[in-house]
Amino acid sequence: MSYPEPKYTDGEGEISAQYRPADTTPNLLTRSGGTTHYLATTESTHGEFGLYRINMAPRAGGPATHFHRTISESFFILGGTVRIYNGERWVDTTEGDFLYVPQGGLHAFRNDSDAPASMLLLFTPGAPREEYFEKVSQVSDWPEKERAEFFIRHDTYWTD
Repeated sequence: MSYPEPKYTDGEGEISAQYRPADTTPNLLTRSGGTTHYLATTESTHGEFGLYRINMAPRAGGPATHFHRTISESFFILGGTVRIYNGERWVDTTEGDFLYVPQGGLHAFRNDSDAPASMLLLFTPGAPREEYFEKVSQVSDWPEKERAEFFIRHDTYWTD
């Protein structure tokens, strides 16, 4: 395996880093009291990846078993206990645990504990997940056809 073709070929580098302080206000507050921070979006990384910090409230639940056709998803647990389905069984993951799910891999996650939990979600290549995060809690109120189109548009295929 080798390095990809260079994307930057001008001069001797440039000032282009993007800093986000830890105390930045979350981008999204969920109905259950959790928060989502858009650390790096597909737009800011030019489609290379998307990185999100998810802070889940106690007993927040989570999505049912699903898979993605075009993106991989990785989970890195920052704190608390996140119950993750790895396609074979449910695993109680804790601080420092990591799970990589390639395209097509079955997975689900939830916070079933009485304490908050926090994790990083990494999607590669980048995908516009922001609209998904912002609207997914509303889709149960939508007509079936509109709901199905939303999930297909956001590369989410449910198996449960």
